[in-house]
Amino acid sequence: MSIKHLEEYRDPELARRLIDRIQSISSKSVGTKSVRLMEVCGTHTVSIFRSGIRSVLPDGISLVSGPGCPVCVTDQSDIDAFIAISRMDHVIVATFGDLIRVPGTDSSLQSERAGGRDIRVVYSALDALNIAKQHPDKRVVFLGVGFETTAPTIAASILTANFAGLTNYLVYSAHKTVPPALEVLVNAPDVHIDGLILPGHVSVILGSNAYMFLKTVHRKPCVIAGFEPVDILHAVSSLLSQIHAGKPELDNAYPRAVTPEGNPKAISVMDAVFEPVDAAWRGLGTIPRGGLKIREAYARFDAAIQFDIQVPEPVIPNGCACGDILKGIKIPPECALYKKRCTPVDPVGPCMVSSEGTCAAYYRYVSNL
Repeated sequence: MSIKHLEEYRDPELARRLIDRIQSISSKSVGTKSVRLMEVCGTHTVSIFRSGIRSVLPDGISLVSGPGCPVCVTDQSDIDAFIAISRMDHVIVATFGDLIRVPGTDSSLQSERAGGRDIRVVYSALDALNIAKQHPDKRVVFLGVGFETTAPTIAASILTANFAGLTNYLVYSAHKTVPPALEVLVNAPDVHIDGLILPGHVSVILGSNAYMFLKTVHRKPCVIAGFEPVDILHAVSSLLSQIHAGKPELDNAYPRAVTPEGNPKAISVMDAVFEPVDAAWRGLGTIPRGGLKIREAYARFDAAIQFDIQVPEPVIPNGCACGDILKGIKIPPECALYKKRCTPVDPVGPCMVSSEGTCAAYYRYVSNL
């Protein structure tokens, strides 16, 4: 997208008109009723804070963050498995940077690297493939964390390794899939959400049709949104209009990037390598078909199969409210550890570690809490 077109989504005048519309709908329909809208995506959370959108919303309209930070929802047992792999002989661990500082039960990848383990931060699975080519005497394990956005590229790395005959490249798949998590959220009795701002990046891959069940089965107002201020304000306005009219819709407000069918090529690559599996999410528990595992045809690239991984019984730090924050039940200042024992310099939970984590966003942008 060109800068010229991008500026349209940062237009102050258009933003002002949307704010006025939100105020008008709210005054007519909301009254004293509290409305809770969840932005599912961690990138949305950061954009909302950076743009100051919460400050212009009427009283009674709340934006709460959901489980849209892939590092944050990675289960403690998977973090412990990453650490166990890093301790193995003749292994190089390749990982995205946010994972390095996430505390496990008895260590972290950062601590292991400081102790001499070969753990390297990469920016893509292609970087990990290149490391495997450069070090044929080592087994290179890429830590596969993310949603449907990153899964196709990691699947492509396995296909590339297979084609090239690389025998020392492996992936530990801790990937998560978004629609099953949304199913759990809208059914959870302790999670009260009136409308959903659906993730932009994931939707580019999956397409808007992947969320149709939210409208037809659950009658939940939904909007797929981009990440600029006007995008998010438009999403809030659309959700309030749906709530006011009592007519839930699935509104694709990001048509410049999202189509109904998504990206068929990316989906095809992902489906060729991965298959759905029940998966543990931090805060949400085990979600049926909520993760991806490597198919049997590519088992030789599956670190979970190729290694005998022994991990301790996972222990969540006492007092850490990351799980409740990921479900939108709590906000970071309601955690007893927030800004006390848990800070970006010395984080207790992943929500304070990741750049997309809700606690990290609150710490950075909300100085009075």
